[in-house]
Amino acid sequence: MCGIVGYVGSNKSLEVLVGGLRRLEYRGYDSAGVAVIDEDGVLATAKKAGKLVKLTDELEAHPINDGSTGIGHTRWATHGGPTDVNAHPHLGDDGKLALIHNGIIENFSVLKSELLAEGYTFESETDTEVAAVLLGREYRAAGDLQVAFQTTVSRLEGAFTLLALHQDQPNLVVGARRNSPLVIGLGDGENFLGSDVAAFVEHTRRAMAIGQDQIVAITADAVVVTDFEGNAVETEEFEVAWDASASDKGGWSSFMAKEVSEQPDAVANTLRGRVSDSGVHIPELEALGDDVLAGITRIVVVGCGTAAYAGLVAKYAIEKWAGIPVEVELSHEFRYRDPVITRETLVISISQSGETMDTLMAVKYAGDAGARTISICNTQGATIPRESDAAIYTHAGPEVAVASTKAFVAQMTALYLFGLHLARVRGTLTNDEVAVELGELEAIPAKLTTVLETGGSVRQLAHWMADTRAVLFLGRHVGFPVALEGALKLKELAYIHAEGFAAGELKHGPIALIEPGQPVFVIVPSPSRSALLHAKVVSNIQEIRARGARVIAIAEQGDAAVLPFADEVIPIPLAAPLFEPFLAVVPLQLFAMELSLAKGLDVDQPRNLAKSVTVE
Repeated sequence: MCGIVGYVGSNKSLEVLVGGLRRLEYRGYDSAGVAVIDEDGVLATAKKAGKLVKLTDELEAHPINDGSTGIGHTRWATHGGPTDVNAHPHLGDDGKLALIHNGIIENFSVLKSELLAEGYTFESETDTEVAAVLLGREYRAAGDLQVAFQTTVSRLEGAFTLLALHQDQPNLVVGARRNSPLVIGLGDGENFLGSDVAAFVEHTRRAMAIGQDQIVAITADAVVVTDFEGNAVETEEFEVAWDASASDKGGWSSFMAKEVSEQPDAVANTLRGRVSDSGVHIPELEALGDDVLAGITRIVVVGCGTAAYAGLVAKYAIEKWAGIPVEVELSHEFRYRDPVITRETLVISISQSGETMDTLMAVKYAGDAGARTISICNTQGATIPRESDAAIYTHAGPEVAVASTKAFVAQMTALYLFGLHLARVRGTLTNDEVAVELGELEAIPAKLTTVLETGGSVRQLAHWMADTRAVLFLGRHVGFPVALEGALKLKELAYIHAEGFAAGELKHGPIALIEPGQPVFVIVPSPSRSALLHAKVVSNIQEIRARGARVIAIAEQGDAAVLPFADEVIPIPLAAPLFEPFLAVVPLQLFAMELSLAKGLDVDQPRNLAKSVTVE
């Protein structure tokens, strides 16, 4: 979850570190800090609790000397609260060594007891300081940072990415990863490390990802990667597909507003190169082969939060098109219930970052059990795609706001493409039938643009409801996952109670929540495409209206049947039932964002959350 950046190069470490932290702050914003070795070989640090601006204010008020070597950190608190003392970097070897950390060191207590018995002392509540003190002890014994680092990481248990530097070796940063992300940036006379490529994309688009249980050492002119035993490891270079401007607000009031507006492009870019006159072609799936996919008898989709809801939507489409049973499971529950996995099971993981720890562990469990695995991911060089048999990359561009928006529609797009690909392989749809569904999918970007034009009415509605304390969301069929996603967005951004329900479940208990004035969003299916579902949902609306609910309907433009029963109608363009979620979710995203703004909250960085959850 935490953001980390490392640099060795010219005398501009602070510029690189603070700029990298600014682009990584979505990963955690409880505190931030930097450590720099200046031109005189002296290690200096600065760190402050709170958002990055607190650190930049501290650096302005109490400057530290710049240098050519440095590390920086922005924190999502795990061990110890968000205080100045608990902020990273942490020091070892009498203040000559600095270390930063992303993850959780599970055996920190045992190590801390060992160090306390030897007379070492600690200032913070963190597991990270234990690693720093341990590394300082090993450095004193070895006199070499890389050797000491190798000894230290071999003793750590849990999930971690560590970066460290020592003032006695001033042009060197070492890093290691286990179950936590780390990427190398390759420059000209300078090299970088980061939690993801956003840390250094302003300076270079050349990158390498390092693997599980590997160590990297960077200088200004060299990068060396080894395993934890010190054996050399080959790494593969890749080019980042977007530039630094893609991770800037670009004049928008927030990253979330920008990313909501980018959803037409997110869908179009995920389709690009995968649709042709002959149908669907997903080059990434060639690693599995059509014969393997044809032999699959069951699909399990794993994800967390919004990713899981994208999987729930896709379940309807894949089962209908490919005629194969699909289950959707929360990643953090999947491996703990001893699921039935065979060689004929396909596990599809969904993670925007490709680093979600619960999902990564689910993928590893599935692979060890013999299942085939496919990753849906938005981030090049991420761990989950590299742990999977194949990966389908979405091309949504960087998503900085913590609450996911464009990743959701891009994930659905990739899953729908996979469903059509599988239908072709299994022969459950004809070429003409695939072409019809692709036509619907290719029409989505233009329809999303139309939906985004309704933002003014949604904004007004949100401001009217600024003092609302609870909101319910109802949907049927593919509208049910959209209801879940709408509720999640409101909880994330506005900090109010919100629940999503299958509309048919209402009379089995949740209707007890309805009282006069209770706001209820209802996702209404198209009357022309699914008349039976439409009639059922209208009946649900009548049930809650009879009990005093205030109904806000997300309905197809021109749906006259819903007008007498809804207090507000937000129109969306006509689409086939399976494609309505792409359109219906956007007003719910906008509503959550606007209600949050009406309450004076930070839509990009909601409290207690971080973008990439890299701990279990």
